[in-house]
Amino acid sequence: MKPQNWSRRDFLKTAGVGGIGAMLGSRVADGAETDSQKHPLVPTRPFGRTGIDVPILSLGGMFDIPNNQLMLKQAIRMGVTYWDTAHVYGKGKSELGMGQFFKKYPDERRKIFLVTKSPDRDPDDMTRHLDLSLTRMNTDYIDLFFMHAFRNTRPLTNKVRAWAEKQKAAGRIRLFGFSTHRNMEKCLSKAAGLGWIDGIMMTYNYRLMHKRKMKAAVDACVEAGIGLTAMKTQGGGQIRSNSEKEIALGGRFLEKGFTEHQARLKAVWENPQIAAICTLMSNMTILMANIAAALDKTRLSAADLHRLAVVAETTASSYCAGCGDICEKAVSADIPIADVMRYLMYAESYGDRERAVACFHRLPENTRRTLAQVDYNEAERRCPQHIPIGHLMRRAERRLA
Repeated sequence: MKPQNWSRRDFLKTAGVGGIGAMLGSRVADGAETDSQKHPLVPTRPFGRTGIDVPILSLGGMFDIPNNQLMLKQAIRMGVTYWDTAHVYGKGKSELGMGQFFKKYPDERRKIFLVTKSPDRDPDDMTRHLDLSLTRMNTDYIDLFFMHAFRNTRPLTNKVRAWAEKQKAAGRIRLFGFSTHRNMEKCLSKAAGLGWIDGIMMTYNYRLMHKRKMKAAVDACVEAGIGLTAMKTQGGGQIRSNSEKEIALGGRFLEKGFTEHQARLKAVWENPQIAAICTLMSNMTILMANIAAALDKTRLSAADLHRLAVVAETTASSYCAGCGDICEKAVSADIPIADVMRYLMYAESYGDRERAVACFHRLPENTRRTLAQVDYNEAERRCPQHIPIGHLMRRAERRLA
């Protein structure tokens, strides 16, 4: 069977959970393959107007990469060559794990679209982070360098623009941009008017993609030639929601041959304006399931997309859409409500309490101590999602303290 003609079921028979060992065992030395051993590759899309094509599935690097080197090799074999990490992931272990791989397989570096991020806003600090990232990953350039976790675009100063241009001229980075978990629509819209942003990674999923402001912001970025990467694509919320509509929808997707998780990825891929989805794939099973979804040419029907939209609407109060400027201005204390919501999502939806606790404890002690004592009534009144903010802030204080 020609690789381009593989169906989802054909692929799963070969590369599914039961067949992963057989696929890995077919490798020859250093991953070289004969024509008969080749497998279909994840499709690619243009990354804005950068002239670079990237796979539609990106490997999120927030996991134990040093002890998962074989998975990196398998990702390359299947075309998952967009790798995302950050200076702070795993206290540097994520970058070190990628560097360990590139040291052993130096020729593979040229195949990878490599992304890392700095949490700093000062160009001097960003230089130090870039130097360290290059050293950790055994490379002399980064394909896309992000400023990490924007709340707004104020950090994009002329000094930062000059820094990015200098690093590009020196060949240390190819592209520059930022990531954002909150106030995404405002960040995207303003970045589109700057004229020097190459790429943006933002929270984007079936809950957000149909909102008018989000659609307008994405359109503006596409018009500006900015490459867009979606993250947090599962749309997991702060409250476990098991509505009848969700359960019925999950059953419908299973009948069609893919899981609800795969369907949520496919819903994002339905928008050709999104170059790639970056998702955490911490083990081989998740990697292969997501690759299967990416290879599958079956599109979600209009009815499927409508049902996802209905689920998003009926369970809106369980999901923080990241519009922190609205609720945070309504409380008397300096409480980063949207950030705390995200940490609670890591614990409740991702099942990653360790990560949630670590993020929560990076908040100032006074913030953590007063979190449960603040009056959130006005914030709840203004919340477009009608989220029980006070209840969730108290829950976060109990669960993550």
